[in-house]
Amino acid sequence: MTKALKASGFLGLAVMMAVGLHQFTIVAGGDPVPPWMIGGHAHLGVLSILAIVMGFAVPALGVTGTLRTAVTALFIAGQWGIPGIVWLGEGFGLLFLMPTGFLWGIALIVSMLIMLYATLTGDVDAGGSPVSMAPSDD
Repeated sequence: MTKALKASGFLGLAVMMAVGLHQFTIVAGGDPVPPWMIGGHAHLGVLSILAIVMGFAVPALGVTGTLRTAVTALFIAGQWGIPGIVWLGEGFGLLFLMPTGFLWGIALIVSMLIMLYATLTGDVDAGGSPVSMAPSDD
C-alpha cells in the first residue's frame, strides 16, 4: 500500500510540474494565469510531497491492516480530489463539484488522525526505527 502512496506522490508532482509549465507558457504569452489554476497547482504539489512522506511514515510507524488501507485510500482520494475539484469546478465550470471539497478535505484529515493515533499508541521500535534513536526524537 505504501507503494501506492509513493507512486501517487511522484505522479502528482509530475502533473503539477506539467501544469507549472503550462502556466509558464500562459505568462510568456502575456496573459495572466487564472487563480483557479494556481490554487490547484499549489495544492497538488504540497499534497504530492506529503504522499511521498506518508509512503515512508506508514511503515515506519508500523501502521498495518485496515488502518494502513484507510490511510492510503483516504490520503490519495484527498490528494487528487482537492486540486481536481478546483480545476474541474472552477476551470471547466462544473461548479456542482465544489461542495465535494469538504469530503476530500475530511478524507485528508481522517488519514492524518489515523497517523496521529498510530504515533501515540505505537511501539517506537515496532516500525523499524533505529534502536539507537535518542529519546528526544520520539
